[in-house]
Amino acid sequence: MASRSELATFLESVERRAYKRALFAVRDHDAALDIVQDAMLRLAERYGDRPSAELPLLMQRILQNAIADFFRRKKVRSARITLWSALASGRSDEADSDPLETLPAAGRPGEAEPPPDHVERAQLLEIIEKEISALPARQREAFLLRYWEELNVAETARVMGCSEGSVKTHCSRAAHALAAALRARGITL
Repeated sequence: MASRSELATFLESVERRAYKRALFAVRDHDAALDIVQDAMLRLAERYGDRPSAELPLLMQRILQNAIADFFRRKKVRSARITLWSALASGRSDEADSDPLETLPAAGRPGEAEPPPDHVERAQLLEIIEKEISALPARQREAFLLRYWEELNVAETARVMGCSEGSVKTHCSRAAHALAAALRARGITL
């Protein structure tokens, strides 16, 4: 059973990654924050008594369901608004979302990153995040779960509710698409 401190530590450790995953999916800063908050509350309320080893997969599944719920609600709202008013479009303005925060500099603690390296890294991260957000939803989800959340193929398949072969296919297609997009921009890693 996870103690309160273990649960708090776990939630703190996944907060940023969960936010970025939600932001990639919904492309709305406020909605992503709400989704992550709701997912964390559900985990704490319903599964806080589970062993700490089960928390990562539970969090991923809850977050995935919260994102799906967001799109279901948005679809229903859009249909209602369209029926009630021919003038309403049912779409929100996505242009005012805040830019994503960059990760802290790699290296030894206290060691400052040279400004040109920092700028180059920040620009590269921005390009990569833009290309990840352009991936089809299932490819993006598989890619983020495998390489960002560091889940294995079986765990990713369980979270996504598909076969391990599908996870491998989605990840492969996402990696090839990202590599081609980066090469097209003249970026080689």
